[in-house]
Amino acid sequence: MLESGLQKAVKIAVNRAGIMKRVSCHTFRHCFATHLLENGVNIRVVQELTGHADVKTTEIYTHVMQKDLDAVASPLDNLMYPKVAPVIGTS
Repeated sequence: MLESGLQKAVKIAVNRAGIMKRVSCHTFRHCFATHLLENGVNIRVVQELTGHADVKTTEIYTHVMQKDLDAVASPLDNLMYPKVAPVIGTS
């Protein structure tokens, strides 16, 4: 298979940047989808943007997400410790 212009440009940029890991156009696609999911974009939206026919293919990206699970709050936490908005203008 012949390299496309984009593939050649990526290869040149990777070499010039001194990146030692294997990088391809697909690497950017994978990073794009993963970052969308990490930032809370609905998986069905990511499925549409990536052109996956089956959401199972898109779900592959959820396995490499770097979200900190400790930072996720349970909705039950809000029942026990409700966030109270500060009262402004009282003295």
